Amino acid sequence: MAYAIIKTGGKQHKVAVGDKLDFDKLTGASGDTAVFNEVLLYSKDGDIRIGDPVLEGAKVTGKVLNQHRGPKVIAFKYKKRKGYHKTIGSRRHLTRVQIETITV
Repeated sequence: MAYAIIKTGGKQHKVAVGDKLDFDKLTGASGDTAVFNEVLLYSKDGDIRIGDPVLEGAKVTGKVLNQHRGPKVIAFKYKKRKGYHKTIGSRRHLTRVQIETITV
């Protein structure tokens, strides 16, 4: 099985053809094509190619399925005996992408 490690949004993700992954928000509407040019590693049947820092000419393409927001994350700040407490919630904007091709 072939897979690649790509970099997007300051994070690294291991992807294979057919995977559905959530990335930090990408531009594009549902049905558009997303192209990832920063491929750090490619592996197929034991043949591993490692970039320095990226593989030249390699790219991963996927189809944007939808734009959505992730689960709510609660941050609670508290100082004992001071009467201070503060609750902050946030939800990340995400893009779900289905990986279609890995080209090296």
